[in-house]
Amino acid sequence: MKPSLFLVGLPLVIGGCSTLPPDVVASAAAVEQPPARAVAYRSPISGYTIRQPVDPKPWRRQNDLQAPAKGDAS
Repeated sequence: MKPSLFLVGLPLVIGGCSTLPPDVVASAAAVEQPPARAVAYRSPISGYTIRQPVDPKPWRRQNDLQAPAKGDAS
């Protein structure tokens, strides 16, 4: 057997057989689940509001408000 394979393989085998220290293992208090909330049915369309199409509004005033005051902005 090659010495390099032995030097690499032995620590892996020994590490796999060892047990975890107590501070790494989860405690029983951490494993306990909090109580679940009660499940109530809620319709998937409960917040739906009817929206009808409307005609477009005039855009010129909005365009004038967004335009630079004087001259070109660039």
